Amino acid sequence: MAVKAKKPLVDVAKLTKAQAKIEHVRLSLEIEAHNERYYQKDAPTVSDAAYDALRQRLVAIEAKFPDLVSKDSPTQKVGAAPARGFAKVQHAVPMLSLGNAFSDEDVTEFVDRIRRFLKLDADHIPALVAEPKIDGLSLSLRYEDGELVRAATRGDGFTGEDVTANVRTIKDIPHTLKGRNIPAACEMRGEVYMLKKDFLELNKKQAEAEDTVFANPRNSAAGSLRQKDVSITASRPLKFFAYTWGEMSERPADTQHGMLEWMDKAGFVVNPRTELCKNVDDVLKFYSRIGEERATLGYDIDGVVYKVDRLDWQDRLGFVSRSPRWAIAHKFAAEQATTILNGIDIQVGRTGALTPVARLEPVTVGGVVVSNATLHNEDYIKGIGNDGNPIRDGVDLRIGDTVVVQRAGDVIPQVVSVVMDKRPKNAKPYKFPDVCPVCGSHAVREEDEAVRRCTGALICPAQATERLKHFVSRLAFDIDGLGDKQIQEFYEEGLVMSPVDIFTLQKRDARSTSKLMQREGYGETSVRNLFNAIDARRSIDLHRLIFALGIRHVGEGNAKLLARHYHTIDHFREAMLAAAKGTKDDENTTEAYQDLNNIGGIGEIVAEAVVEFFAEPRNVKALGELLGEIEVKAAERPRKSSPVSDKTVVFTGSLTKFTRDEAKAVAERLGAKVAGSVSKKTDYVVAGEDAGSKLTKARELGVAVLTEDEWLALIGE
Repeated sequence: MAVKAKKPLVDVAKLTKAQAKIEHVRLSLEIEAHNERYYQKDAPTVSDAAYDALRQRLVAIEAKFPDLVSKDSPTQKVGAAPARGFAKVQHAVPMLSLGNAFSDEDVTEFVDRIRRFLKLDADHIPALVAEPKIDGLSLSLRYEDGELVRAATRGDGFTGEDVTANVRTIKDIPHTLKGRNIPAACEMRGEVYMLKKDFLELNKKQAEAEDTVFANPRNSAAGSLRQKDVSITASRPLKFFAYTWGEMSERPADTQHGMLEWMDKAGFVVNPRTELCKNVDDVLKFYSRIGEERATLGYDIDGVVYKVDRLDWQDRLGFVSRSPRWAIAHKFAAEQATTILNGIDIQVGRTGALTPVARLEPVTVGGVVVSNATLHNEDYIKGIGNDGNPIRDGVDLRIGDTVVVQRAGDVIPQVVSVVMDKRPKNAKPYKFPDVCPVCGSHAVREEDEAVRRCTGALICPAQATERLKHFVSRLAFDIDGLGDKQIQEFYEEGLVMSPVDIFTLQKRDARSTSKLMQREGYGETSVRNLFNAIDARRSIDLHRLIFALGIRHVGEGNAKLLARHYHTIDHFREAMLAAAKGTKDDENTTEAYQDLNNIGGIGEIVAEAVVEFFAEPRNVKALGELLGEIEVKAAERPRKSSPVSDKTVVFTGSLTKFTRDEAKAVAERLGAKVAGSVSKKTDYVVAGEDAGSKLTKARELGVAVLTEDEWLALIGE
């Protein structure tokens, strides 16, 4: 059976020096990008097997052309630089990664290298400790006099992130070591992970709360550990396996398995499946057995680690580059299966994104029954895209195709290729919908974006609750007593289905036989307070209304730009409706659109998003109904003669003479644009007490820095 694949790479042995140099740069950039996504963002985009293949090729190129190796090469680094946001910790002993074995022959060669290095006889086989390789986040724990004093992630191997407060919430990690044989200084290392069942339960809760859904247990564990709010980490079911150590004033044992026994007695959780093996046959049998049990384990593993048991031999063997000579990781191959693509469903997300999902003939992949797989976006189905897209070279996906499915990262099912010689003769190219399958509004794809989105922002049920939550949020209508929970409940019960329903709720409640005050958690006072809060927002500033509409790309700043330019809701609505009449043409040449596009700070992307919103009749109808219930206050026109008109201002530090919101409002009223970061385009930085990096950058760029008094003097207030 022939499976069309991407164009094969040139064998490293046949590469010229010039070809190798180009290939080395390409691979280095690609690997560094994957390292950042994996170690810093906890969001890998390729499987471990695909990543390992990239590294193997880079290592092979550097072996043939040693002069290409530099200190910046990924082969000379471990992980990625620590993410911003946590204090940095220097590791006393570097946390290096392991070399990889991908076949039985690689393992045999590993043992032979050890024998040769130690000058052992052929019949003198070093004992090895074999342990499942947990797919989690590496962690270093420092104990002094038996007490936990610091916890740090691996980071780049030399500098990690201080996550001590978060780690103290993990039950598997002892705060005080047990027993008498405790070193004065002891740095324990292991892996933070999450059980599969806990991962599924967490994702279920995240989905219900419309929060981040993690790709796999490793990502969820890493993301949970790196929370700024310690209480969030404490609420996550994180676990920890200890398996090695860093700096230690004295070692309690002289073998690897002896150290593991000591760790267990000291209060750490050690993987019970770890075994002491006498020879290569034993470790390969262990690898095979663990591979068969892999799907039944409660946690994810991506291979088996072998370590020389005798610590004196580990000391003699030492390290090479980024990994120890005395240990190696025997990786599992990516698990794949072949099945039939029965259909493609389109799901609509909370931002209106249309996401295709493959409906598959159920098939077992790695011990898990897979019936659905992500197809990412329109281009993925067509077989075009960047290197992160495994379906390339014009091989599209069609209903009825026989496809190869892989569990990317061993969790997310993904269609990786098509068996072309099994494609049905009547299979037709898939036509991606240009209307929302949920509400029927037109779905548009912006330039340079792979995602197609529903434009029915105010009326699409798939987006409705999130849009309503945004509508009542602090920077929009800001209605007290109408938070996320109440919006969700009211929507599910049919009480509030669109923005106008909020303002007709009291009238409808008066006519209803089932009163709000009869609901659990409500009473006469709470209902009266809710209605009063709603009435208090029947008069709203124009920029708040525009922001509340939830138009893509229109945040608070752009909403204010639009409000200042159009001044009234009538002028704004009339202009946008006029601009929307040009959406059917290849190029919108209407005067209204050109006027919108020429507003300073708006630009084409925002202009098109606003026009698309008003090109959808249902949005226009919903807005009209809303305007029948509220009054929109005209925007205050900026002073034409203001000394800060058209200037970009950044406020930083603790302001004592006015609040940040007051300062921002005054600056915008005077025609200035308030930015959140300093750049070459910044005209003034107003620095209060304890101004930090923004002040430093302003001085580096030569931007004018003003005190609060100097700012007030400049604007004449």
